[in-house]
Amino acid sequence: MITISPSRWWALVATVWIGLFLPAAISHADPAQAPKEIEHLLEFVANSGCTFHRNGSDHDSVDAADHMRLKYSRGKRYADTAEHFIDRLASKSSWTGKPYMVTCSNQTEPSGEWLNRELNHYRAASVSSASGETGAGT
Repeated sequence: MITISPSRWWALVATVWIGLFLPAAISHADPAQAPKEIEHLLEFVANSGCTFHRNGSDHDSVDAADHMRLKYSRGKRYADTAEHFIDRLASKSSWTGKPYMVTCSNQTEPSGEWLNRELNHYRAASVSSASGETGAGT
C-alpha cells in the first residue's frame, strides 16, 4: 500500500485541479473580446501566405480573408465569440458543408484546427502581456 502524507496529498490534488481547470479558464471565450479576436484571425489569415482550399478551388490568403470577412459581415449574429466565428463561418462552406482546408509549408489541415490553434496562441500572448510578461531577459 502506498502512503502519502496529507501535505503531499493536497499538493497532488491541487496539481490535478490546476491541470484540469486552468486551461479551460484561460481559453474561455469572452464575447466582449470577440470583435478584436476575430479581426486578429482575419489579419492572421490575410498575412499567412497560405493557400486555402474551398469547394474545390484554391485561393490565396488575401482572397480567403476577404471571403471570411464577407461571411462575417453577413453573419455576425452567428459569431458572438471567436470560436463561433471559426466553427460557424470560417471552417466550412455554408453552401456545401464541405470543410475549408489550408496548406502552409506543404502541410494541409482543416482551417478550423489551424484557426483555433492561432486563437489559443493569441489569447496566451494576451494573458502574458496583460500580466506584464515581456519575455525580456529570459
